[in-house]
Amino acid sequence: MTGAASLGRRLVAWITGRTGRAIVVLGACMLAAYVVSILVFPKPGGRIVFGDATHLFVQLRSLVFDRDLDFRNEYVRIYGLRGGEFGTEWVATELTPTGHVRNYMPIGPALLWVPLYLVVAGVETLLAWMGLAAWPDGFDSVLQAVAGLTGVVAATIAAWLSWRLARRHTDATSAAVGTFAVWLGSSAVYYSLISPSYSHAASMLTSAIFFRYWMSTRREESLRRSAALGALAGLAALMRWQDAIFLSVPILDALLRPASWRSRVTSAGAAAVAWVAAFSPQMAVWQVLYGKPFAVPQGASFLQWTQPHVIDVLLSDNHGLFSWTPLLLLSVAGLAVFSYRRRALALPLTIVLLASWYINAAVADWWAGEAFGARRFLSLFPLFVLGLAVWVQPPAGAGRVRVTRIVLALALVALNVLLLFQYELFMKGLRDIAPYPRGWFDLWVARFVVPFRLLVWWLG
Repeated sequence: MTGAASLGRRLVAWITGRTGRAIVVLGACMLAAYVVSILVFPKPGGRIVFGDATHLFVQLRSLVFDRDLDFRNEYVRIYGLRGGEFGTEWVATELTPTGHVRNYMPIGPALLWVPLYLVVAGVETLLAWMGLAAWPDGFDSVLQAVAGLTGVVAATIAAWLSWRLARRHTDATSAAVGTFAVWLGSSAVYYSLISPSYSHAASMLTSAIFFRYWMSTRREESLRRSAALGALAGLAALMRWQDAIFLSVPILDALLRPASWRSRVTSAGAAAVAWVAAFSPQMAVWQVLYGKPFAVPQGASFLQWTQPHVIDVLLSDNHGLFSWTPLLLLSVAGLAVFSYRRRALALPLTIVLLASWYINAAVADWWAGEAFGARRFLSLFPLFVLGLAVWVQPPAGAGRVRVTRIVLALALVALNVLLLFQYELFMKGLRDIAPYPRGWFDLWVARFVVPFRLLVWWLG
């Protein structure tokens, strides 16, 4: 035990001294694993994007190749429709008030993917001009893979920025543990590695940029800072509309600072105007699709404001935040301590956390459909990293407390990895071996049994 403890301390010390590089290395490993998964385990029809990523990708392809927002041909092509397929009638019949095919996804991730998509399409066009390849039409597997590749990079940058945020307020070891534990011990690992083409990796990135800038410029009180924060909040809302709540941070900052009311209102107004400017691409898309700049594409019943599932969204076995990811309980505890110590930040942080909780609880499908954990809370990824780092950092002179907390955090990471393994086996069709994580036994106990069942199946 002494030798193992010593080895563990040396490992933590090594990672602590090289955290930035370790994040990059882990991100590179995730990127390589994603590429290998595409090559070794190809999906039916050569498709790379599935689920929500499909609706994000069709926006990208339509903008770049067709230069419009008519997604009908994209859906027909990507789904391989011939007419009359069950469950796809909406492509032709469920049109928006302006006669377009509906699309429930935000435009932000598609815009984030554009640079690499254009580079790859440009290379393919050059090869086609040289007679070495077919002319690209925007649908090939390499161009579809751009979404996931960009997502892995976005998640890695988000982890790096979140680490820098935590390092600003805690010691090196606590910041390193907080970053790697939340990245690997929550649903973040799934949407960084297995489904990086969903909007969550993009949301992790923009929220990390926003919160790091907000906290690192606290001493600067200027119109420029208010506008920058408003623009960053608008950028986050482009990735996931619920992140519009981030606008409350610069507005509260402006209204609560010691200055004249005219100055306060001007700063708050600058933040709001910058937010609208940054969010305008989504407003333009909604204007074309729905005939108005602000919309709830899923319909008015999608948000059930008077019937929120405030307890279920946290504790239910159906993708509850803490039931699937108990590590984040420690993050929330750390954020409470941080807010107590930094009173000037307490109100904006509390409002963002409570608003995110309420909005996620008020959505009709509060469990977020098919997901690994409570994925909609990933917009708070940098705050969870900061909170866990604060929790890991013990009071002065309490070295044993730190060791205990690190061990607990790592144990919860291991539990999450086991759950991810079980979930993936189920999703890959091995349902006799790995049950779906629902119900007390299948959510909390089965993850320990599944590896042995798999071994028996493999040897048998």
